[in-house]
Amino acid sequence: MLNNSFAATVVALLTPSALAFAPTRQIASTTLNAQNSIISYQSSPLTHAPISARSAILSKRTSLFAQAAADSVPAPTSNDSCDVLVLGSGPAARSIATLLASPSSNGSFDILLADTNYDRRWAANYGVWQDEWQSILQLYSSFKQPLGASCVDRLWEVTDCFFGGSFDIPVESRMRLDRPYCRVDRDALRRQLSPKDEIEVKNDGDGNANYRVIRSNHISKATAVNIYSPAGSMVHDDSGSTVLLQSKDGDVTQVRAKLIVDCTGHESRIVLKDDRVKSIPPGFQIAYGVLAKVDESNIPDSDYAGPYYKEAMTLFDYRTDHFPEGSNELSKAEKAPTFMYAMPLDGNRIFFEETSLVARPAVSFQECKERYLTRMEHLGITITEIEEEEFCYIPMGGPLPAADQRVVGFGGAAAMVHPSTGYHLCRAMMASGSAAEAIRKELANDNFNPDRAAASAYNAIWSPTNIAQRNFAVFGGEFLMKQNVEGLRGFFDGFFKLPLELWGGFLAGWPGLPNNENHETWWARLKFGLSFVSKLPPQVALDMLVSIATYSITEGVPLPQSVSPLLGLPDGYEYKEKSAAVGDVAAKSEAMKMIMESKVEEVVPVAFEQKEV
Repeated sequence: MLNNSFAATVVALLTPSALAFAPTRQIASTTLNAQNSIISYQSSPLTHAPISARSAILSKRTSLFAQAAADSVPAPTSNDSCDVLVLGSGPAARSIATLLASPSSNGSFDILLADTNYDRRWAANYGVWQDEWQSILQLYSSFKQPLGASCVDRLWEVTDCFFGGSFDIPVESRMRLDRPYCRVDRDALRRQLSPKDEIEVKNDGDGNANYRVIRSNHISKATAVNIYSPAGSMVHDDSGSTVLLQSKDGDVTQVRAKLIVDCTGHESRIVLKDDRVKSIPPGFQIAYGVLAKVDESNIPDSDYAGPYYKEAMTLFDYRTDHFPEGSNELSKAEKAPTFMYAMPLDGNRIFFEETSLVARPAVSFQECKERYLTRMEHLGITITEIEEEEFCYIPMGGPLPAADQRVVGFGGAAAMVHPSTGYHLCRAMMASGSAAEAIRKELANDNFNPDRAAASAYNAIWSPTNIAQRNFAVFGGEFLMKQNVEGLRGFFDGFFKLPLELWGGFLAGWPGLPNNENHETWWARLKFGLSFVSKLPPQVALDMLVSIATYSITEGVPLPQSVSPLLGLPDGYEYKEKSAAVGDVAAKSEAMKMIMESKVEEVVPVAFEQKEV
């Protein structure tokens, strides 16, 4: 529904200009129907000459505009208010909502989470390094929101990789990483990050979160920074925001919030991307996965499923020996590589996923599925039952959010996915801590400023040092995209020959996660790069050095800035108070005095009027 103040503004702006053409011929009166927000116009009988064509046309346009504005948003059927409105209900949304609503020394805050799909089960299978998950557990315990042991349903003490087939590495060669890997129980995590009274019966368990839930979505689309369509669907002012939410049944709730956090994903409709700096479009990770049962009736060793050891998680299998030599399938797999990712679960249940790490344009899902089937047949793995299929689509890299936005993007909406690997869960959950602390500090301020609060949240997510680290990883993603399968085998074989603290820190890529301190400064990143190049096969090392030079020329400052102190740090999101335009006060005061003393001039020009700042 068009609110009264907006309707009055429409009338105030448009009616006088229409009357100006025939001030003695038309008297306009406005009536606002409180229920339907319709603006009507009445004309007095003609007392002089007929209304001019120009005046009639303008009057018609005025009525049409007013009616369109009145019909642009649905009428609210209810109202609500909160301190922070969180949009979305995936891991990023529930993580930050949980920490925002957790007990605080600054008092408790009212957090409202909105999503029509709140009751939908999370689809993705999440794998994490055990030490990274431990850091998440510590963070949530510090917020008095402990996550139970049930959130992990499988632990592998070692992680395996297969890079054979290039650089004299035998096809059957296995690289074993002595770093434990976990599978997150998505249902248990979802329950832990939910309020107790919002747990479905089918997902038995207690939720620990203290936020409220409304099963509705926003209806807005940003057309410019802090401007949205349809008009009136989302409006910001100096104390907060008003937004319309609509349920699947069509009910509309008008919500008043001090701050809005958007966690609706990579392709958010209300968080705009930064156009201050040159940026590269995102690449895309595509994967086709199945949770399957395999036939073990004729296998020689029940500890293995094909080459995959059941007590190890297989992170990469980049081999292509399952394609016939000289075939079109092999040629495509060499140019646009995919790898197998395998999680042995209990008994004969295994999660297999054929994955394109990052590509632009994306590799097709059908291609990934066909390669998975070919690989299974070649490895002698017979699938007897498929419990689930997964279609993984992850934009990686791309521009960061624009500055000065009142809606805080978080998770995919803030481009927080690792631009080289696609890792996101631990990054988003760790970032929830710093973002929640920044927002709660602003909410506790007696002089709450929503612009400052949004900027503080963005700066907690993307500080200048974190942006510099991301820029380094963005180059990594671009380099990986241009590699054929031979280049990727050489890349990762060298990568995992580095000390764990170096490769682990690169894969983390977020403050607070283990080993990230080895990548947080320009000097640390430079040392990593030099060490890494020394581990690569000469062919891949040369390609990387050439790519560094080419990328720095074509893309400019970001990469050199990330490994050098000479270019400073990228621009961040620090709040900068907008100074009022007061002009030259002395000159205006002088003019005012002279006008007052003048015997000729009586009218004070607008530019010289004293205005409150």
